[in-house]
Amino acid sequence: MGRLASLKYVAATSLLLPVSAALMWPGRLWIVAVLIAWLIAVSALWIKAERMNCQDRMSRTVHAMQHAGIRTLNHHRHDWMNDLQVLYGYIRLDKLDKSIQYVEKIRERMIGESAVAKLGVPSLVSYIQSFRTLTNSLTLEVVIQEGLNLRDMALDEEGVAHTIMETINAYRFAAKTGYEAPSMLRVELSHDDAALYAAFYYEGELINEQQWKQKIQQQLMGAPMKPVGKEHTVTSMLLRAEMRA
Repeated sequence: MGRLASLKYVAATSLLLPVSAALMWPGRLWIVAVLIAWLIAVSALWIKAERMNCQDRMSRTVHAMQHAGIRTLNHHRHDWMNDLQVLYGYIRLDKLDKSIQYVEKIRERMIGESAVAKLGVPSLVSYIQSFRTLTNSLTLEVVIQEGLNLRDMALDEEGVAHTIMETINAYRFAAKTGYEAPSMLRVELSHDDAALYAAFYYEGELINEQQWKQKIQQQLMGAPMKPVGKEHTVTSMLLRAEMRA
């Protein structure tokens, strides 16, 4: 595909030849005809190359999404297998109380996953569901107010979703690795009649706190979500997006 792109620009540059000839010998009809034919040929080549580039990008995007989906499913399958093994062990040992407690734990996790699936913005839903495939240095926990759906709110849902993802990414890339337990980021999403709120609570260390602050400031510039209060710290930060009138 790189060779095709080079050929495309070479073909476009070759237009200088008939253009120069038309300028040197004005009024020659055959030169004008050659220029027009050359222009048509170059345009056709350019369009074909652009279509092939678009198809290639789309194909790579689809493959990347498919692989991400497979990795996510494998992680969930692994979790369910672990749950079944633990539950089976409690049942075999006749530990009814433990079995009930573990089933309740599974139920709570299912409720949480259902709340994520109902957020309404596919990019955000996919990002949260596949987060464990992105990093081992940060554990993400998302708590969502019951019934929260960004599509049902009078705000820029795509911009809000992008802000939430980029804020999580700021923590993900800044989280310090090399410890026995990964760092923990808890995100709480809630709303009232006036605004949507995203609270971030971080437990762990950062590689460089100053760089983290700069990253947060950059990604919040022009974003629909703004920090509540003048100061936000690594361990606790609250963002707010006001509803449109």
